[in-house]
Amino acid sequence: MVRLTVDLIARTNNHLRNRKDETFTQYLKRVTHLNFSNKHIDCLDDLSVCRNLTVLYLYDNDIREIRSLGFLTTLTHLYLQNNCISCIESLSGLKRLEKLYLGGNYLTVIEGLEHLEELRELHIENQKIPPGEKLLFDPRTLHSLSKSLSVLNISNNNLDELKGLADLENITQLVAVDNHLTDIKDLEIVLGKWPRLWRMDLTGNPICHTPKYRDKVIVLSKALGTLIHFYHKKVFY
Repeated sequence: MVRLTVDLIARTNNHLRNRKDETFTQYLKRVTHLNFSNKHIDCLDDLSVCRNLTVLYLYDNDIREIRSLGFLTTLTHLYLQNNCISCIESLSGLKRLEKLYLGGNYLTVIEGLEHLEELRELHIENQKIPPGEKLLFDPRTLHSLSKSLSVLNISNNNLDELKGLADLENITQLVAVDNHLTDIKDLEIVLGKWPRLWRMDLTGNPICHTPKYRDKVIVLSKALGTLIHFYHKKVFY
């Protein structure tokens, strides 16, 4: 068990203090990037003393709760892939957050993002969802992200439709690999609502086997430039 505290930051990053007369508190106040990925961290202390922190790497740990991160009001990038997070909570203070990585956790509902008005990228692929269930989205979160979100990765989350995401009107890139999408009419609904979508990856979905699937999608889309719908096979000679 490892707890991320300011003392741990002090022991780990002591070599980064390049000003001889600088106290560690002063260093914490000016640091902008911290990398504690793959450190067996399972608990987070209040790190609000890091008042200028913009990028925080915490992927590949054992973190279950993220409520302590809500005080890092200057964060723009937050990497939390491959942890044990089952609930998005207490992130409303991250007003400047632009990119949020939560892939490979235990989320079943995407919620609690209502105040992240600057969020441009949301990566929530490969959630460990109970058998027979699919990833759900809180309408309030979708409505709040409708103007800002442009990149969404929802791969491998047992999704069988996209129409619930139609409000995300500024989506430019969608990655929805290895889901259960089958209905071309479902695609018709969202493509009509996403005028800026230029890249879409639906590799591994049953819909890709629909007759003339590619032609139909191109006709339905207003700006699509890249449509990925199959795995590239390596050829060996």
